[in-house]
Order: sequence, then C-alpha cells, then structure tokens
Amino acid sequence: MIDGSVVNVALAHIGHDFDAGFVALQWTVIGYTLTLASLILLGGSLGDHFGRRRVFVIGVVWFAVASLLSGLAPNIETLIVARSLQGVGGALLTPGSLALISASFRGRDRAAAVGAWSGLAGIAGAVGPFLGGWLVEWTWRAVFLINLPLAAVIVLVALRHVPESRDTESAPGLDVAGTALAVLGLGGLTYSLTGLSERGADPDLVIGLLVGLAALAAFVVVERRSKHPLVPPALFANATFSAANSVTFLIFGAQGTVFLLLVLQLQTVSGFSPLTAGTSLLPITLIMLAFSARVGALAGRIGPRLPLTVGPLIGAVGTLLMLRIGAGSTWVLDVLPAVVLYGAGLALTVAPLSATVLDSAADRYAGSASGVDYAVARAAGLLAVAVIPGVAGIAGDDYTDPVAFDSGFRTAMMISAGLLVAASLLAFALVRRPLRAAEPEQPGAGRHRVRVAEVPHCGVVAPQMSPRTGSAQEA
Repeated sequence: MIDGSVVNVALAHIGHDFDAGFVALQWTVIGYTLTLASLILLGGSLGDHFGRRRVFVIGVVWFAVASLLSGLAPNIETLIVARSLQGVGGALLTPGSLALISASFRGRDRAAAVGAWSGLAGIAGAVGPFLGGWLVEWTWRAVFLINLPLAAVIVLVALRHVPESRDTESAPGLDVAGTALAVLGLGGLTYSLTGLSERGADPDLVIGLLVGLAALAAFVVVERRSKHPLVPPALFANATFSAANSVTFLIFGAQGTVFLLLVLQLQTVSGFSPLTAGTSLLPITLIMLAFSARVGALAGRIGPRLPLTVGPLIGAVGTLLMLRIGAGSTWVLDVLPAVVLYGAGLALTVAPLSATVLDSAADRYAGSASGVDYAVARAAGLLAVAVIPGVAGIAGDDYTDPVAFDSGFRTAMMISAGLLVAASLLAFALVRRPLRAAEPEQPGAGRHRVRVAEVPHCGVVAPQMSPRTGSAQEA
C-alpha cells in the first residue's frame, strides 16, 4: 500500500536521472498496475488452492526481489520491467492478506480484524506520500529499497504466527486461459493507447489495439464456458452490480489521473519540493479515514444512491479547483481547498460504492465480487493513466517544461472532472437498490450480522477488498 502511493512522488527525479520521456514515466506506473490488475484474481485463486499463507509469503518475497531490481535499475527500461514484476508480487500478496484474516478469525473478532486491516491500509496511504517525499530528497532509489527490511519482517512474522488455510470446497483447476487473455487484452490496449498520443496510428499500435480488443472479447467467451472462471458471468447478470462497477471504473479512472499529474504539477510548475508535494495529498487520506465508516453506515440506512450521486459531484468541484494550482500557488490558498473537496467527494463515494458492488452479489460470489471490484478499479487507473495525459497533450519532456505541462494538466483535470460527473449521472440513473438490512441469522438465537461497510477503511489506493463487504458477515 505504501509503495503504491510513493512512486508518483519520485517520477520527476526518475525522469531526470534517466533522461526519460513522459511515456516512459507512464510505463513506470502502468507496468506495475497492468500486472497487478491482470493477475489479482488469479492470485486469490492460487491462495485458495495451494495455501493462502504460502502464496502470500511467495508474493512478499517476489515483491521484495522486484523492489531490489527497481532500486538498482541502471536505466528506465530495466525499471519498467522490475516494476512489472513488482505487480506480480502484489497480485499474489494483496488478496492473500485479507483472505488469511477471514480464515483465521470468526465473529466479532473477524470484523475487528478486517477493520484493523482496512485502517492500516489507510494509514499506509497517509504515510506513503510523506515518506516518499522524504526519501526522494535523499534518493529515489530508497523508495524501492525500503521494501526489503519490511518484507523480511513480514515473512518472519507470517511463518511464525500465521496459520495456513485453503478453500477445500473450491472447484478444481485454475482459469489459466482466462488469466492469459486478461493480460493480453489489458496489455494490448495499454500499449496502443499509451503510444497513440505521440506516434499516431502506427501499424504496431493498431495491431496492438486490435489484439487487445480481440483478447478481451475472447476472455468474455472463456469466462462464460469455464468451470472455474476468474469472473463468474452470473455476477454481471445483476444490473446493480454492473452499474456499480461502471461507476467504479469512472471514479478510479479520474483518481488515477489526478494522483499521477497533481504531484508532478506541484513539483514542475508550482516549485514544491518532493516532500511538500507528497504531503499535499495527505488531507485526502485523513478525510477518508475519518468519514468513510460513517458514510458506509449512512448508506446502510438511506441507501447508496444519494451518496453515489452527490459524492462524485463534490469530487468534480474539487478537481476543477485544481485548475487554480499553477506557478506561484500556495498550499493553503490553492492546494488545500481543492484536495479537501476532492477528499470529501471520495469519502462520500468509496464505502457506499464498495458496499453496493458486494451487496448486489449472491453470498457464494462475495469473494469473486470483491476481487472484481478491486480489479476494475486498478484497470480503470491503468487505462486512464495510459490515455488521458496523451489526450491532454502531455508527451515527451513536457513534465520538465512548466508551461507545456501546466497546459496539459489543466486539460487532464477537466477530463477527470467530466468522468466524475458521468459517474454521478450513472449512479443516479441506475443505482436504485437499497443495501440489505442487518437481520438475525436465526430468530431468538442472539446472533446478528455486522455490516463491514461500517468498519473503518480507506479507499484511496483502491476499493476495500473484503469477503463480505457491504452485505453481512457472521458475528
């Protein structure tokens, strides 16, 4: 979680050291997100089949080795490859961490443990930009190398204290064909869309686009016929599930663009140091931590439609306020109002959105639904980072030219605000189903259900992943 929030702060220094263009910096972010988004569902399946602790530990070790390669990278090409390998490790460890909690705790203890997991993820999101800014002022390589001692501690604790678990009722086999098609589809689209802004309709880009679209179409066919699909087709038979995931795609597409470009704008145009630029986003995380649980509880009482309509609109206003950020901007007068409104919009949106996605799925598909929600958010950020900067006119060495980057930044923020407005309209039109109310499992048994949406969590990095978010979890 920390690593996902610190790299953007380091991009300007990475580009300067390697004399890299903006597309190469995009791929430093995209390479990680591409493998993570493509393999996250497979990572969960591997843990269910072969042991969650085993796959989690392998993921942590893999992530650490890839972090070492990133920190020692002699050129931008090596860094992009290492970041892509980092994403593979993230896909193995991320679903396993929460699955281990779900398998190791019961009742109120499980709800408390999930709350701790989510709260720590939020704290990591808060610490990440500050830590990243401090490390970058020393050397950007430390952003990756700091993962090594953390990984060593995690492996030792996991092997000593975490029990092994697996899903003994899961269908045999893995959806290897579906995974390969997901990687090929997202990879083809990302490669083509990233290059179109600079190179135009080159034959290899057109071929990559066609291959990506064909692979995603084939993915749908394979998932419909697979005995153990990564994405059960029955999930999308529910109109609310489909609508909520569409809103997720728009919300996190805008977020990916804002988080990538705002930090660069603050450093390139406003003259902020990496530390100051990184900590400028801190109010967003603090607002999410303070209010997400309350908003989740509110959505449980009044339904998700109103928060999902109002939240993106407030976020859009905050995004448009970012147009005021430029040369000579100050944090208090120009940055703070924008990030506070943007954070308020996210706080109103993320918990009800995750709850709606998972509440609309049948209980047997709860784990798959949470994985799909997470993967959609990651894919949205991936494609937005690939497309929107190019559409906005940011290319080549623009991130070193304050005038050129400022112009592209403004266009990108207007596009992002448009995505948020579209998300609001979509939620207002299609999200009508109220969340399921808490109810006793057995009358008179004294047992009740706890809504995980009421558990403190922060969705700055991505939506909360939970086996039973937003519906009911036995307590």
